Amino acid sequence: MNTERPDHDGTGGDGTRAGRRRSRGLLTASVAAAVLLAGGGGAYLAATASGGAGGGTSSGASDGGTPPPLALDSPAADGGATAYRAGGPLPDGPDSAPVYRATGQVTAAEVARLAEALDLTGKPVVRGASWTVGSVKDGSGPLLRVERKAPGNWTFQRSAAARDTCGPKDPVCVTAPTGADPVGEATAKKAAAPVLAAVGQGGAGLDAGQVMGARRVVNADPVVGGLPTEGWTTGVIVGADGTVAGGSGRLKAPVKGDTYPVLDAERTLALMEKAPAAKGDCASAVPLEGGAATCGTEPGRATATVERAVFGLAAQPVRGRATLVPSWLFEVREPGAADTVTVTHPAVDPKYLTSARPSPRPSAERDVEVTGYTAEGTDLTLRFTGGVCATYEATADEESGRVRAEVTEHSDPDRVCVLIAKEYELTVELDEPLGDRAVVGSDGERIPLAKEGARLPAPTGGG
Repeated sequence: MNTERPDHDGTGGDGTRAGRRRSRGLLTASVAAAVLLAGGGGAYLAATASGGAGGGTSSGASDGGTPPPLALDSPAADGGATAYRAGGPLPDGPDSAPVYRATGQVTAAEVARLAEALDLTGKPVVRGASWTVGSVKDGSGPLLRVERKAPGNWTFQRSAAARDTCGPKDPVCVTAPTGADPVGEATAKKAAAPVLAAVGQGGAGLDAGQVMGARRVVNADPVVGGLPTEGWTTGVIVGADGTVAGGSGRLKAPVKGDTYPVLDAERTLALMEKAPAAKGDCASAVPLEGGAATCGTEPGRATATVERAVFGLAAQPVRGRATLVPSWLFEVREPGAADTVTVTHPAVDPKYLTSARPSPRPSAERDVEVTGYTAEGTDLTLRFTGGVCATYEATADEESGRVRAEVTEHSDPDRVCVLIAKEYELTVELDEPLGDRAVVGSDGERIPLAKEGARLPAPTGGG
């Protein structure tokens, strides 16, 4: 749950670790022949819940069937130390709504379009996991970086010395004093317009009220599928001279996925505040009278007023992928606060929600010696010897001039298993072809190129 509207933070990140690729699934080794031993009203801003004009879409998967469980990396949290009370009637919203995900790879043409909007010259160049345009060697000039994998997080700085990519609320960042005043909001929005158009957010809602010294920040929240969004912000920093000085966001537009049944604002608010927040007969989402609570709240819990509820989409990681999830966006006022903050909570029916976190179970891990490798395109295939009752995971860290490849064995120490060893292969996808880079193991020693021959089996089946 977001507790405050996230202003542009200058990172454009989604929590993933660049340069690391995992094997295609956590594979289980098995052998078939082996014998195992034993606010004063609400608002609903959408003509249709399914995205866009022209009628709704029934609840279900993209092919019309029952949608799969939505595995949130971070389960929806409750209200914690805050009790929420509605300041008026809350809207019903739609019966169902789809999720949206950015998929695929960012193309050179997409990067070139953004670079042109930023007045950059030169062609996009692949460097590791990113496209780059501009000054890379000394970092003194303008530089655009765009991650190649969707959603294509991008960052831009006009001048490294001026710290133009500082986040709007970055306490460490001190912008260079210029003595000039920031441009007006209208001028800033006009300067940001070509950039927003290049990333497909020409129709986004804009907020240009944020100022950093002599710079003004234009924060853009796109409308996706006819719904407002939270957490998918693009930030464009405009200097005192009226030109774009920096910014960040996502380049790849999200596409419609599976459709899920959703709850109304009142039931969503009740879920957000699972723990009882008040004594007496108060319910979780009862309107207040005269702006004050009508019953006693529990000691130590502040009561915040929900002044407005809007149905929209909030960014949530789903199995490591940035995803826009149908949510209620609550405008909340804390006691004594002058301004409201936006608090979001998934609106998807809880019976369709699950956690992507694996269930804890006893396990033991050990590094497995990689005996050889082969490479074809961006595929790096690792050969190793393993047992039949364990699972194996391969990873590759792309370092300067070499690739560090590792295979980890996961096993249940309490399980009795037949002692059979087999040779296996697991393939890891690199960011770019291996080329003349060396492949080394966890100990830093070079792994030899495997001899050509029959392809070995990958660990499959259940263990």
